Amino acid sequence: MSETTNGSATPEQGVGPDQTSETVVVDDGATTVTDDASLAPATSDEDVLEQAEDDDAAEDAEDDDEDENPLEAEAEVAADYLEELLDIADLDGDIDTFIEGDRAHVSIVSESKVLVGPDGTVLDALQELTRLAVMTETGNRSRLMLDVAGYRETRRTELLQVAKDAVETVRSSGQRAALAPMNPFERKIVHDAVASAGLVSESEGEEPRRHVVVLPAS
Repeated sequence: MSETTNGSATPEQGVGPDQTSETVVVDDGATTVTDDASLAPATSDEDVLEQAEDDDAAEDAEDDDEDENPLEAEAEVAADYLEELLDIADLDGDIDTFIEGDRAHVSIVSESKVLVGPDGTVLDALQELTRLAVMTETGNRSRLMLDVAGYRETRRTELLQVAKDAVETVRSSGQRAALAPMNPFERKIVHDAVASAGLVSESEGEEPRRHVVVLPAS
C-alpha cells in the first residue's frame, strides 16, 4: 500500500502479481481509498445471459445450415435464377418447387408457352441453363426437372398412353415396336411404363433421333 499525504507519497511495500493495488489519499482530513480492481467494468447476470442466448442462436443457425436438404437448396437457387429471368424477359409467371425422389422439381406456372417452344425445345434448353446456374452456385451437378405451363405433365400423360398402346401392339403381334424420337426425359417415362407392364424396352439411335423400342416377351 502507498500513502500520499500533502502531495508526497511514501511506498510501504511493493505490489505482487497476485495483489491488488490500493491508494490511500489524505487531503484536508478526508481519506479516499481507490481499489484498481473496482475500475474494471462489472459483468451483470443479464449480460452473461444475453451472451449465452447469442451463442445458442449462432449454434442453431449453424445446425440449420448443416441440416438443409441439398435438393431444397437446388430448388431455391433455380427459383431465384428463373424469377430474375422472367423479370428480364418481362414475362408473367409464378415459381413452384417440390422434391420428388432424388430430384428437385421447379415449375413456372404461366399461361404463356413462349418458354416451351416447339416440342419442348426451348424448355429443354432453359432446363440445361438452370442446371448450370445451380451447379455454378452450389458446386454440385444438378439433375433438377423444369416444367413450364404444365407442358411436361401433359406430355407425361400422353407418353403413358403411347407406352400402353405399344405394349398392347407388341403383345398381340409378337413383334418389336419402335416409337417416335424422344428426349431422355420422355424415354424414361416410356421405359418405366413398359417395365411396369411386364415387358422390356431399350433405346436405339443417336440424338436427336434416339427412340424407344418395345420388345416382345422372350
